[in-house]
This record gives sequence, C-alpha cells and structure tokens, in this order.
Amino acid sequence: MPTIDSDAHVIESEKTWSYLAEDEKHFAPIVLNKTGEDPSPDNTYWLSGDHIQTKDNADTLSMDETSREMGSVDARLHHMDELNIDLQVLYPTIFLVPCANDPLQQAAQYRAYNRWLADIWEMGGGRLRWAACVPTWSMHLVRDELKFAKAHGACAVFIRPYECDRYVGDSYFDPLFKAAEEVDLAIAFHSANASYQNNVFHEGHNFGRFKMAMISQFHYLMEKELPKKYPNLRWAFIEAAASWLPYALQDVESRLSRKGKKLGDNPLKDNNIWVTLEMADDIPYLIDQVGDDNFLIGTDYGHTDTSAQIEALRMLSEDPKIAASSIEKILGPNPTKLYGF
Repeated sequence: MPTIDSDAHVIESEKTWSYLAEDEKHFAPIVLNKTGEDPSPDNTYWLSGDHIQTKDNADTLSMDETSREMGSVDARLHHMDELNIDLQVLYPTIFLVPCANDPLQQAAQYRAYNRWLADIWEMGGGRLRWAACVPTWSMHLVRDELKFAKAHGACAVFIRPYECDRYVGDSYFDPLFKAAEEVDLAIAFHSANASYQNNVFHEGHNFGRFKMAMISQFHYLMEKELPKKYPNLRWAFIEAAASWLPYALQDVESRLSRKGKKLGDNPLKDNNIWVTLEMADDIPYLIDQVGDDNFLIGTDYGHTDTSAQIEALRMLSEDPKIAASSIEKILGPNPTKLYGF
C-alpha cells in the first residue's frame, strides 16, 4: 500500500495562466509589487477580480521554487522520495480565497488550472493526483469539467466553505453533487473561504476566515443529513485539523435528537466523511472517540502556515503513542478509499 500525502499544494505561477485560451488571457491574475522595493516573496501579490493576496505563501526553506511551482515535476518527485511519500494529492493555493466575481473569469481560470494539473499528472507518472476546481458560478459547465478532470488524474473536487455565498445544502449545488457522483470524484472541502463578504469581515484573522468556516460547513453537512441525499458521494474536510470533531459531533447529536433522530455510533464512517489530522492533534484521543477508519494526514507541502508540517507523515509513522494498525490506515488505506485509488 503506498504512503499517501492527502494534502499537498502547488504554488501557481505564470505557467498556470499560459493554459488560458487566447481570448481569455485578460482573465489572468495581475502581479503587483510594492513601490520602491525589489520584488521578493514578501512583497509580491496577485490581483484577481478585485481581491489582492500574497502571491507566494511558500516554504522557501524546505524546498526549491521549481518543486513548489512544478517548474520541474522531477524535482517534486525526487523530494517526495526523500520524504518517503509515494503519492501526493494536490490542492490549489491562489483559489483558497475568491479570485473572480465574474463567472466568465472564474470558469476561464479554473479551466486553465485544471489543464495545467492534467499535464502535471501525466508527467508525474501517476504519483501526483489532484483536486479539480469547478466553476460554481456556471453550473451548466460543471459536468463536462469534471469529466475532463476525472479522465486526467483528478481524484476529488476542490470546494471551499460558502461557495457562491451559500451553504452546501442549498439546492443550487445539486448539479455539482450529482455530477461528482456520476464520475466518482470525492467532494473535498479544503480550508478556505469562497465568500467575498467573509473574506473582508475576517481579514487579518485566518482562524475565523478559514478554520471556523470549515467547522461550520461540517456541522451543517451533518445536521442537514446531506450525505443521505447523496449516498454514493465521499466527503472530506482537509487542512482544518480534527480536535474540534468531538464537540461538533456532540452538538450535531443534540440537535438531531430534538427532531427524534440519532447520529449513529460511527458518524464519520456512516456518512462517508474523512478528516485530515495534524500532528498537533491528540491523535490517540481522537481515534478513541471516533475510530481510525476515516482519518488522513497531509504535509500542506509548499506552504508555511500553521497546518504545514513537511515531515508529518514520517512523524506519524514514528509516533509510539499511536497503534501501528492505525498509522497504517491513515497513511494508506483511508486515503485510498476516499480518493478512489
């Protein structure tokens, strides 16, 4: 069974936008630098739509630029070998926040990104799988985009909390979930926030902007029993740690009981939901509370935020407090089931 990094990233570059069609080149993000300063990762920004964000939230110490940005797929694979990682699942960076308030711009950027990742997958010999971006403002395009993604190495659909400023249970998303079921792609909520309003309100407080949004999305999914509506879908919550799970599940159970319903003894497994752990979590406690069948782990490869731990898989494998059987599941069988490998 391969050792799987369930949450790694690519850092977008000018190469990403070279996949835009000729009549869509104007949709590429604009690179900004601070006046009077030499360009560096600390003062270079993307301007996309009407949102400005740091261009390169990059780990410049543990890896080189060609590996982070996939300028050399061989460099990434070589580094994975050094880290004893057989396979990575790649998530975007720029799209963790809104990048387009124009549906045409969103669709163009996502098409370019998906085709870039399709080429990376092909060059990676199957070791670099990826989560597809779907144009949620253009639901009529979703099915065809997911078919392309599935045929070119995608194993999940990248979704942010509050896509289109809606909760996931809104009937608006029904075409997306039906299409994902049809092509057999997992729905992966990644720590992010798609709401323009939320991003402005929580500016400067990423815990509220990203992590609390994920917990809220999980709670809503469970309370509204959405997995029962789409029994063939697999769901994931990526890069928000897992220490919040017992509280969220206890609260869901309380709310369901008022409606005469029960949560079930194994709520993650019963609802086809997987959650990434972080090494800062009390992993033995979480396994005791929830079981070990639905946990994953990732490195957040490429980033330098609080979830990044380039040695996470190795640290987990060497942790004497965690049963060897649980470690084996988290590193291989669990992500294999989620991502449909």
